[in-house]
Amino acid sequence: MDLRPKKVLSEQEVSNGLRLVIYDGLAAEIMTTLTGGAFLVAMAVLLGAYNFQIGLLAALPTFTNIFQLAAIWLVRRFNSRRGISVFSSVLARIPLILIGIIVLLYSSSISTVIFFLFFHYLGGSIAGISWNSWMKDLVPEKSLGAYFARRGSYTQTLNVILSLALALLIDYIKQHHVAFELSAYGIMFIVAGIAGLIGVSFLSRTPEPESRSIKENIFKLMKRPLHNGNFRKLLVFNSIWVFALNLATPFFTVFLLKNLHLPLSYIIGLNMISQLCSIFTIRIWGKYADRYSNKTIIAIGAPLYILCLVAWCFVGIYSNVYNNLALLAGIFMVSGVANAGINLSLTNIGLKLAPREEAIVYLSAKNIITSMFSAVAPLIGGWLADYFSLRHIKLAAEWGSPKFTKVFRLLELHDYNFLFAVGAIFSIIALELLVQVKEEGEVEKDIVVRVMRSNLRNSLKDAFIIGNLLTWSDQFIGFMRKRRRRRRKKKNSANNHLAGQAPSQETQ
Repeated sequence: MDLRPKKVLSEQEVSNGLRLVIYDGLAAEIMTTLTGGAFLVAMAVLLGAYNFQIGLLAALPTFTNIFQLAAIWLVRRFNSRRGISVFSSVLARIPLILIGIIVLLYSSSISTVIFFLFFHYLGGSIAGISWNSWMKDLVPEKSLGAYFARRGSYTQTLNVILSLALALLIDYIKQHHVAFELSAYGIMFIVAGIAGLIGVSFLSRTPEPESRSIKENIFKLMKRPLHNGNFRKLLVFNSIWVFALNLATPFFTVFLLKNLHLPLSYIIGLNMISQLCSIFTIRIWGKYADRYSNKTIIAIGAPLYILCLVAWCFVGIYSNVYNNLALLAGIFMVSGVANAGINLSLTNIGLKLAPREEAIVYLSAKNIITSMFSAVAPLIGGWLADYFSLRHIKLAAEWGSPKFTKVFRLLELHDYNFLFAVGAIFSIIALELLVQVKEEGEVEKDIVVRVMRSNLRNSLKDAFIIGNLLTWSDQFIGFMRKRRRRRRKKKNSANNHLAGQAPSQETQ
């Protein structure tokens, strides 16, 4: 297998490569869906994991990014980003199969799962930074947002379908064959590893354009992004933002499982709502990111997500299940829309601000620095959840009258709810730092919001008002003309019938 880069790629090779990258993304999505998110947390809870271990599971994917220095050394040594991505990805997929086998045969502990997942994420982080630099050269810059938005919509659609099917299956097993619940997770890990290896086969056939060989000292190279003032400001914003998110996000599922006692299918259903909202909006975000700027999209989406974090503080105040589900549905809808734009733009702005010749160095610095914050955050979150488990704040309003007394609960914070409030505070701080980042071609947020509202309004008018309301008179006139024609036909047919009977009467 020849994994060496080419000096020049034809349009056909680029087109084929972009298609193969989408196939790899779909295979990777199967892998991450089966072994991450709510399913990983549910398996960890089943294995008896406590808050710190759940925080550690959330920290592993980002903590291992500090080893991306090894990726820079490997690229400098072999000058083949595709080769490094392919071999590192293979090494990352094998631990998933091993976890599945161990869980099936030996009913593994959470410590064993964490041990093997460390190597899975380690291989993935080395492969990821090489892949990012490779994609920067492969994907045309003018269509960067649109392409990754399309790829993201495909992977999210697959995630929605697969997650819901698996959640229903797990809930069925939990209700009717509870002894096989852990075995089901073991099979999921094995299937995930196989799907990941299939994705590597697509990746190995994707062409790589040749890049400039890096010869300088690694540590000197890593200082260069820090000397770039604008990129340094992006690092500060991104670090505080991921810290805020990872302080709270990993415990959403734990909160729903432990505090609200929701079935896994309900949780996946809520995630499906979020994913569907992301799917329906990610291409819109990508279009506006290419037309205006990624920074502007973040400035629009971030306040929406902060609003969702604040709303999490009100979940569970009342015991009524339907009220909580309605609030959760709204939270997941808005967060899905916001995350689609934020995640897409955070990836693209890093690619855009990194110089083409040193993209791997800049992206490595970004991932390593932000990973420290996102790795520490869930560990602190787990500790805070335990600390606040014995503490609470309640705000209530009481209405009293001669006939009855009613208490309205306004706010109630305890263990996980405290995390959501703290996460919202840090998110607001991060958003203030975004203003300092400069991006070429950026447009004021208010202008883009007005354009988006205008386009949405025009689309609705085209679909409903112009298509129906503005043509109602024509439709009404046409309807009346049809009625007149039918009346004339009936009248004429009646006259003809009488005219045909008249001679026979005279003859009689």
